[in-house]
Amino acid sequence: MEYGLKYIVHVCEMIEKIKNTQLQILSLAAGKVASTFEDGNTIFVFGAAHSGIIAEEMFYRTGGLAIINPIFNPSLMLDTRPVTLTSRMERVDKFGEEIIRSTAIKEGDLLLIHSVSGRNPVIIDAALQAKKMGAYVIGLTNIEYSKNVTSRHKSNKKLFEVVDLVIDNCGDFEDSSIRIPNIAQKIGATSTVAGAMIVNSIIVEACHLIVQKGMTPPVFHSSNVDGGDEFNKKLIKKHKDKIHYM
Repeated sequence: MEYGLKYIVHVCEMIEKIKNTQLQILSLAAGKVASTFEDGNTIFVFGAAHSGIIAEEMFYRTGGLAIINPIFNPSLMLDTRPVTLTSRMERVDKFGEEIIRSTAIKEGDLLLIHSVSGRNPVIIDAALQAKKMGAYVIGLTNIEYSKNVTSRHKSNKKLFEVVDLVIDNCGDFEDSSIRIPNIAQKIGATSTVAGAMIVNSIIVEACHLIVQKGMTPPVFHSSNVDGGDEFNKKLIKKHKDKIHYM
C-alpha cells in the first residue's frame, strides 16, 4: 500500500492545513449559519457536477440540519447523459442566474456555493444573483487552483472574488494530489474529502452556537433507527416554511 498510503497522508496533511489556516473563517461561517437560523431564515447549497456532491452531503442527512436546501439542476448532475454535458452547461452565461431565480432564496437567507476551480459562469452568476436577491454568499473553493486559471465569466472574476466569505479547501492545483511514475496526470482528487469535512465542521459548530442561544437546532435522526422516521417527519413539519426540498 505504497501510493495509496501517500494519498492518505496527503489528505491528512491537507486537513491539518485547513485546521491551521481556515479555523477563523470556518468559525465565521458557522456563526452566519447559526444567525441565519436564529433570524428565521434558511440555508441553500449549490455546486455543479462533482462539486454538487457537497450539496448532497449536507441535506437530509443524519446529524445534519433540516433547513439545508440543495439546489440541483438536472443538466449539472452527474447522472445526466452524456455526462460531458455538465462541463458544457456550467460554462453557459446567465444559466446560474436563472437557476437561482427559480429558487425560494430571499433576503436574509444564506447560500453556500462549492466550486473547486471557481472559474465557470454558472457558479459566478449564481453567486451574483443570490447577492442581488439579498442572500449572504459563502464560497468554498480551492484558492491555489483558482489563482492559476483564468475566469470564463464575462466579468473576468472568479468565485472567491464575488462572494461575501471565502473558505479555502487548501487543495492542490487541479485538485488531484499524487504523482506516480509513468503517469502524466496526478491521481487522487481531494476536494470531496476536504469539502465534506469543512461543511460538517461548520454545521456542528453552528448547532453549538444555536444551543448557546437557548434554541434547538433542527437536526435529523437516522431513519434507520427505531423512531427515526417519526422524529424526522415531525421535524420537517415543524420547519416546513424553511424547507424547500419536500
